[in-house]
Formats: sequence, structure tokens, C-alpha cells
Amino acid sequence: MKNNNAYFLKSCTKKNQFPVFPYPEFAFMGRSNVGKSSLLNTILGQKDLVKTGSKPGVTKTINFFIVNDNKSFVDLPGFGYAKLPSDMRKKFMPMIKEYAGARDNLKLVFLLIDIRRIPGDFEKEIINYLASLKIPTAITLTKSDKLSNNEIANSIKKIEAALEISRDSIFITSAKDKKGKKELLSLIEEFSKR
Repeated sequence: MKNNNAYFLKSCTKKNQFPVFPYPEFAFMGRSNVGKSSLLNTILGQKDLVKTGSKPGVTKTINFFIVNDNKSFVDLPGFGYAKLPSDMRKKFMPMIKEYAGARDNLKLVFLLIDIRRIPGDFEKEIINYLASLKIPTAITLTKSDKLSNNEIANSIKKIEAALEISRDSIFITSAKDKKGKKELLSLIEEFSKR
């Protein structure tokens, strides 16, 4: 998939605000500070399309982007960041679940996990919820440029064990050096046809 054109469509916090269109949709979710916005910008080939910030928790709404006039990419709020106010943290998970349950055209969710940390209850809850909806999930490890090849291999083993998944469900990425971009774009192309 080559990205020729991508633009921001709208931000939403409730189901009745979600746009309606026939495009296949791809959602990106993960903890705050996982590098979601940076990875989205890398995939879309546009430096500042998705807002990034030095402080975690920049994304507080569900943000819809239209890509090539035939796909929708969705940037979901980061969940589980300790320094966000607790009332905001409590809102994010129901907002994410409401989104996933409402989108008939949602083809695939990219669940982003920082390769340097072991996923916990938030990630397991999301994976189980998406499985209950029969929505495929691609475990997308970010920030691989911060580790050596040996450290990457060790982290993958720990993440496989923590989530009880196989290696072929895992994608290694880095927004900094564009690692994994080609694989994610191929996956998007494949799932667009399903």
C-alpha cells in the first residue's frame, strides 16, 4: 500500500459522533507514551499529521483519518498512564471498548506495546475484548531502535509468554528508523480486501 493522500477527518468522544462510511478501518491503540502517534505518522509518511507530544496522554479523543480516500485509520486515546487524572483514565477504556464494539468496518486493531516493557492487565483486557468481538489484533512492538538484537529477542520471548501468543502475531517497529513500516502496510492491504 502506498499512501498518496491522508487527512484528519474528526475527533469524537461518543458513539453518536462517529463518522459513517464504507471504508475498511484500522485502529491503533496502546498505553500512553507507547509511540502511537509517531508510528502513525511514519506509516502515513507525513511528519505532523497525527499530533505527538513530549508528555504522554496527548490523545484524549478518538481521532479519525482518511487515507487514499479508501481507508480509515483511527488513533485511540492512550490508556493506563499513571500521571493522567484518574477520572480521565477511567473514561478511556470504556471509550475504547465502545468504539470497537460499534464499528462494523473495523478490520484490524494494532495493539502497540513498548518493546522494553512486559504487557499487563490493560493489554490482556483489550486482547480478550477484541477476541470476543472477533476483531483480529496485531501485537505491534514499538521503539525497537532502543534495544540491541539480543535484547529484542529476549523481550519478544517475555511478551509471548505474558500474552500467551505466538511469534507470528508480533510485529517489530520503530518510528525512528521506519522498521516494520513495510510489514504493517502489507498487513493493512491484506485486511482491506477481507
